[in-house]
Amino acid sequence: MTVHFPEDAASDPGAAEDAATWRPLAEAARELVDLCVMSDVDAEEVRAAQADIEAAVARLRKVRRAQTMGMEYLAAGRRRPWGNPVIGLRNPIAPPLVVHSDPSGRVESDFHCGAAYEGPPGLVHGGMVALILDQILGHAVGAAGRPGMTGTLTLVYRRGTPLGDLRAEAWVDREDGVKTWAKARMIGPQGVTCEAEGVFILPRAVRERLGLPDGN
Repeated sequence: MTVHFPEDAASDPGAAEDAATWRPLAEAARELVDLCVMSDVDAEEVRAAQADIEAAVARLRKVRRAQTMGMEYLAAGRRRPWGNPVIGLRNPIAPPLVVHSDPSGRVESDFHCGAAYEGPPGLVHGGMVALILDQILGHAVGAAGRPGMTGTLTLVYRRGTPLGDLRAEAWVDREDGVKTWAKARMIGPQGVTCEAEGVFILPRAVRERLGLPDGN
């Protein structure tokens, strides 16, 4: 299950400075991931690049966090989803998505999936499509003030999702007690490629804040 809570890194006074430090590194690593798939240099260049990467790894390994970013900042009463594999500013495997939302629970994001996300030839891996849609569904319920855990996720793949520029949209469909239903779709140049529906369960803290009883 995936837990989705509103992003509050913007309220963290150190966030902007940390982002300025770590974003360029993640962007360089993201390009490195793509080039590990797409580069066609000769063996000597590959070995030289490997040595450079190993030197960088040695630098970064000098100090390691005791906890994941999510756990560390949650313990401090804040949350930075920078390690998230879909939206994480510091995660090189994240596209990453920048999600725009409104209080009605409608969200959207335009993003790019390159060769590192390929499943069938020329197409985004179906698991990656599911991952992205789960994330954006979570943003929708969070934007509507009903953040929660993914209870079920149902997907209908209408066609292959091509690598390249894509769009994801999601919206809240309905609410019933502790459950919120949201829908989403992935859109490529030729139209909708995948549709999803998720049921999200409000965590106890949110139930108490909204005055809702436990249970279904």
